[in-house]
Amino acid sequence: MSIVVRTLSDQVYGLVRERILSGQIAPGGVIRQDALAAELGVSKIPLREAMARLEQDGLLTSHANRGFFVAPLSAGEAEEVFALRLKIEPEAAALASQRADDDDRVAARMALMAMGAQTDQQAPEAVHLNREFHMGMVRPSGLMVTTQLIERLHVLAERYVRVHLEPRERHLRAADEHHALLEAWLAGDAVTVERLVHDHIAGALTDLREQLGRAAD
Repeated sequence: MSIVVRTLSDQVYGLVRERILSGQIAPGGVIRQDALAAELGVSKIPLREAMARLEQDGLLTSHANRGFFVAPLSAGEAEEVFALRLKIEPEAAALASQRADDDDRVAARMALMAMGAQTDQQAPEAVHLNREFHMGMVRPSGLMVTTQLIERLHVLAERYVRVHLEPRERHLRAADEHHALLEAWLAGDAVTVERLVHDHIAGALTDLREQLGRAAD
């Protein structure tokens, strides 16, 4: 058993990241460092370290003498993130379906059940559970670098997934797609898994192009 020690900077990073991903701090919103440090009960040093990491993640932007701002949603970023997912995630999930053991299969079923039990698809937990389900389809691949890249892409995609799931019919469609994907994944049907993951991601990207295009008009 290993003990994971999280530094104060790590804890602040996790808290602020979840606020950004959940929409509690809106795109374009300013990070008021004095108020946030006081609220969290920390000094500015761990807060600045956390802000720098979030900027590296692409979730914050900084402006000289103005501080940090939440990166706005953009059609260009969505296009890039989802295009990268299309390049590597379907193949990784397909391989994982063939390498998964019984524990992996149980975890995948539980992830889908947890997501189905979340009735509010706009709640922070719902989008986080969506990420966990998709990562559960990838981790058993054993491809450590690929898995890390896909998880990073999912973090960047999370705000866009929230936008994508705003219409109720979208999350109903996504639920059907997730069930079909899990069935193929549990059966070790790599060809079907690869196709379904590709179509699932491509469908979300098509919807986002329309939604973000309208927002830009």
